[in-house]
Amino acid sequence: MKEKQVKEITNRDDDFAKWYTDVCIKAELVDYSSVKGCMIIRPYGYAIWENIQSELDKRFKETNHKNVYMPMFIPETLLNKEKDHVEGFAPEVAWVTHGGEEELTERLCVRPTSETLFCEHYANVVKSYRDLPKLYNQWCSVVRWEKTTRPFLRSREFLWQEGHTVHATAEEAKEETLKMLNIYANFCEDVLAIPVVCGEKTEKEKFAGAENTYTIEALMHNGVALQSGTSHYFGDNFSRAFNMTYLDRDNRVQYMYQTSWGMTTRIIGAVIMTHGDDHGLVLPPNIAPVKVNIVPIGKNDSSVLGASYQIAKELKLLNISCEVDDSEKSPGYRFAESEMRGIPVRIEIGPRDLENGTCVLVRRDTLEKREVEISNVTEEIIKLLLDIQQNMYLRAKLRRDDMTKTVSNFDEMKYLAETENGFIRANWCGSRECEDKIKEEAGITSRCIPFDENFEGGKCVYCGKEATKLVYWGKQY
Repeated sequence: MKEKQVKEITNRDDDFAKWYTDVCIKAELVDYSSVKGCMIIRPYGYAIWENIQSELDKRFKETNHKNVYMPMFIPETLLNKEKDHVEGFAPEVAWVTHGGEEELTERLCVRPTSETLFCEHYANVVKSYRDLPKLYNQWCSVVRWEKTTRPFLRSREFLWQEGHTVHATAEEAKEETLKMLNIYANFCEDVLAIPVVCGEKTEKEKFAGAENTYTIEALMHNGVALQSGTSHYFGDNFSRAFNMTYLDRDNRVQYMYQTSWGMTTRIIGAVIMTHGDDHGLVLPPNIAPVKVNIVPIGKNDSSVLGASYQIAKELKLLNISCEVDDSEKSPGYRFAESEMRGIPVRIEIGPRDLENGTCVLVRRDTLEKREVEISNVTEEIIKLLLDIQQNMYLRAKLRRDDMTKTVSNFDEMKYLAETENGFIRANWCGSRECEDKIKEEAGITSRCIPFDENFEGGKCVYCGKEATKLVYWGKQY
């Protein structure tokens, strides 16, 4: 039975896109809906999102952010107040034109993002420097009318958090923008075991209406990049459009400085594509809804069941989530199902194990098995979960680093882009024309200008003129 279930997943190296969809469906993360382009997030998929939400929310609140909720509808006149912003989102906007059978006097946009609503609110409630800063975050869904959709990665409605803050000075707002980017980066690496490259987007790739957009870029198992979280500095652009002013300490009227930042359910797609294998999901222990799956072997053996539930009880007392799979399915099927769901540790225990006072631990990341004493099983699991979390990060980082190449001319860049995936490090002169030509001729885009790598000078990879920046390039989802 195990073999049959595993064969139902397309081999990852044969067809990565099909493998990804197979895992999403067969691990029961999502289902398709009658609303084209929208997904149903099933309980197991939603439990992963809840863990992500809980971990992020804790970090936001530790930095004094408060949760709010804004309406899901935006009047067209409000959306149109910031020209660059509305132009950037216009192709993806869904509109409400009728309420019941009556045509609305003004169209309502179903929020693609909430900058304009926050701007209107801040203009109403902030009067003085004493009211600043306002550090708000919202957990909600948004709608963007994507033409091509894929579970988690792109859907017409998706879940996210969007932070929106206003500050008295540009310096405070810039500090906030980078602080939140670092929170995302640390979260991805410490909780999701996904290594990321932090940097700034080029002018072409930045968020509509922003002065600066910063990003964390992750590399999936197949070498395709995924933008995993962004943080934007708006300066006072929106403030001027929405008349967001306050009185400073000298009783002078000043404009507020604004940021926004967000992470979406596409990060679940990043977890799947970074860590998954031909058996299904591989979940980092820090976000796994179930950390340990106990599989008793031997039908109707009350002693084995009793020992299984006793181990589960001890683990739960240590706040280690676990479940006992005592279903009527065969042991092989239950093993395969546990692997499909990506549960970090499986415990196998049967009558003979019980006689010997032992059980078998199976780690999901490597599928290695080892026998341990039942009397020490909780201590062994604590150590094993920590080791799995660290190993998953190190393995992903090693693969990412191995798939990152440096080139000095466009022939090398184009050859790499055509023959293999991954990050390509190359110098750039800063010209939009060169950036467009690289995309047109090599099929790759700028991912970010990295923070943690010194630019040592050189020639632009495309035009050969003096370069001004080092850029990571690649194919992207």
